[in-house]
Amino acid sequence: MLKIAGAAAGVTVAGTALAAPPATAAAGAFAHPGMLHTRADLQRMATRVKAGAEPYTAGFARLTANRHAQSTWTANPQATVYRGSGTPENYVTLYNDIHAAYQNALRWHVTGITAHADTARDILNAWSARLTRLDGSADRFLASGLYGYQFANAAELVRGHDGFELARFQKMMLDVFHPLSEDFLAHHNGSYITNYWANWDLTNIASVLAIGILCDDRAKVDRAVEYFKHGAGMGSVKNAIPVVYADGLAEWVEAGRDQGHALLGVGLMGTICEMAWNQGIDLYGYDDSRFLKGAQYVAKWSLGGDVPYTSNTRKKGAPGIWSGSETASAAAAVDPAMARPIWAMIANHYTKRRGLDAPHLTKIAARFAPEGGGGDYGPNSGGYDQLGFGTLAFTRSRATAAEATASPTPTAGGSGTSPSGAASGASPSGGASATPSSSASPLGGKGGDLAATGSSDLPAWTAATGVAALAGGLLLLRRRDRARRDTGQ
Repeated sequence: MLKIAGAAAGVTVAGTALAAPPATAAAGAFAHPGMLHTRADLQRMATRVKAGAEPYTAGFARLTANRHAQSTWTANPQATVYRGSGTPENYVTLYNDIHAAYQNALRWHVTGITAHADTARDILNAWSARLTRLDGSADRFLASGLYGYQFANAAELVRGHDGFELARFQKMMLDVFHPLSEDFLAHHNGSYITNYWANWDLTNIASVLAIGILCDDRAKVDRAVEYFKHGAGMGSVKNAIPVVYADGLAEWVEAGRDQGHALLGVGLMGTICEMAWNQGIDLYGYDDSRFLKGAQYVAKWSLGGDVPYTSNTRKKGAPGIWSGSETASAAAAVDPAMARPIWAMIANHYTKRRGLDAPHLTKIAARFAPEGGGGDYGPNSGGYDQLGFGTLAFTRSRATAAEATASPTPTAGGSGTSPSGAASGASPSGGASATPSSSASPLGGKGGDLAATGSSDLPAWTAATGVAALAGGLLLLRRRDRARRDTGQ
């Protein structure tokens, strides 16, 4: 078992105190779309791009320039996908098609051009009609995890679009991807629990969570959340981030391995937190915002900063086959130019949604903006481990005090995903979609959740009755905080 030297000290995150956790969804209720993107997120992207607001337009330009985001993409589905040495590997075909489906779906939501929705739908339908098995070496568990969560996210964006075979796609995810992901979390390929680094757990936690959301399966969502919090493997939050230091940083265990895998782990944990948040579950703030401290650590280290590292030893091998151990005693060397599209989502959550100070996250997100996606970070599989485009998708203005207290409220049964603010084309229900300038905001005004110019931290609607509502909300927050202090909560 993992042996960590040194005590983990809990510290208060610098900046504004954490906002109250979002409300937990009622049993059986799910928000759709509700993985990496909500309806409000999609409205914001469409509105801001139409208005020519930066950095949204720069982020959108990276999307439209990507070869996967073209409506001319044709799927190449396989009956069996292999990943791992010693097998006839063909998983490259799978991840390229997944990214094409996701990018076309995202482009549809921003522009309303139905050709992109149709392309995404056709890719997903082609795979659900043919894929029956994932195979290969132990790397098949990486395939189930990485491509499971990505496939589910692409499908969520065209959920309800005309002609999309949702039930068949759900069946494929339940029959092909979920069994491998669950088996890995339960049995770790028959190995010692610490044989596999944190990323292996994190990919499969993300897959189980995303499949649970896609299939409206509360048990699977709960399983992923429970493993994130208390799982025995190295991917649970306290094993992936084993030591919290007095300066507010927390050691990322794979920093003792190499930079690339540490970045992958941060991106995966952020993905898990974002998908859970959009279903009313706050993993971002779990255990005194442990993930924030770990992400800050990796950001500082990746930019060339000095970080502490507490030596740790993990047991390797499999019972009855072989056993050994490996000790990491220092953070590995880094290349400050190494880029992965993981930072915008995390930085915007903590600094804008939660109003916290996260200087290292802010710096690294700015350095690598605008973020691209699969195909922009090299031809190998590592460049496709994240869906990306965070500058477009996750840039937001600082939340008001009232907004910061809640995530989207899940509602049962919703399946429509019409392009919010689409310039042209049809919505999934068949009706004409609205233009961004006339699109109804979830806050009750026009032009999305913020002023179209992006120049204000407050929504435009606060100029009228919203001011009174905001004042009332702030008063309620003060009363709640006073009551908590009085009762010791």
